[in-house]
Amino acid sequence: MTRILITNDDGIDAAGLAPLARRFRRVGFDPVIAAPAAQSSGSSASIMAARSDGRIRVDRRELAGADGVPAHAVHAGPGLIALIAARGAFGTPPDIVISGVNHGANVGRAVIHSGTVGAALTGGLHGARAIAVSLDVGLAPKTFAWETAVSVVDDLLPHLMAEPVGTILNVNVPNREHPLGVVEAALAPFGIVQTTLAERDEHHISLAVEDLPNTPEPGTDAALLAAGWVTVTSLASVTGVPLTRGLSHG
Repeated sequence: MTRILITNDDGIDAAGLAPLARRFRRVGFDPVIAAPAAQSSGSSASIMAARSDGRIRVDRRELAGADGVPAHAVHAGPGLIALIAARGAFGTPPDIVISGVNHGANVGRAVIHSGTVGAALTGGLHGARAIAVSLDVGLAPKTFAWETAVSVVDDLLPHLMAEPVGTILNVNVPNREHPLGVVEAALAPFGIVQTTLAERDEHHISLAVEDLPNTPEPGTDAALLAAGWVTVTSLASVTGVPLTRGLSHG
């Protein structure tokens, strides 16, 4: 039976976990939930954790709407959760890591900062196929199309399983019942928001998040998502590339 780790960076109480667990248990997979005990957005693939005597605390939880699926609140970020899952921390190591459904889009090269994507990258690096899935809810959503995002993942799983181990997909879903369709998309140069320096004094720095002033480049994940498409981008984990000018020897 295919083992699925379901994690996120929004934390164990986030609404996007249970719909994934419910769907994939119902269709015959073997899901387990392991998510941060606290909000961990922006943690990338960090392997930092709150430790006591060198040990990582894990609390067993029961999630409403995910009956029958074991759930664990882990006092660590999603990257570390994916790493220890690959080592058998929650039973059989996962064949698939699903990270999400994230509350908000993860597009452009700024996904390097995302804990949602960080968990998927870590899972792919350690022997699983992985999907990071995010719902583009904007700043003040009135409804949440969680089931739309879950259906998209369900439809993509056969394609993912046909790819080699280590394949990582970053998926963004419009917050609507009926997206225009699914399209493979290139990463935008950055994303849809940027972090700016809001305040600085001798002892403190304050940051703010604001929308980017420019329209996303046509054909990128940011532009296609804004137009109502589900975007799928295959990501590579860390790889070496040669220097353009090389290095002299001797």
